[in-house]
Amino acid sequence: MDAWQLAGYAAWAISALLLGWMVLDAIRVNREYSEDLLLSSREGYDELLEHERTGDRR
Repeated sequence: MDAWQLAGYAAWAISALLLGWMVLDAIRVNREYSEDLLLSSREGYDELLEHERTGDRR
């Protein structure tokens, strides 16, 4: 086994760890926050309304 094969196996292992971390984080976020909060865009919506009220166009 040469260094390139070891590097390839290491890359696959790192990618598997990252995938596991992302899945666990998605589960954790889903448990901690409601679907309404995660899908809301109130902050961007407020900024849009403020620009419409003042007539400011960016």
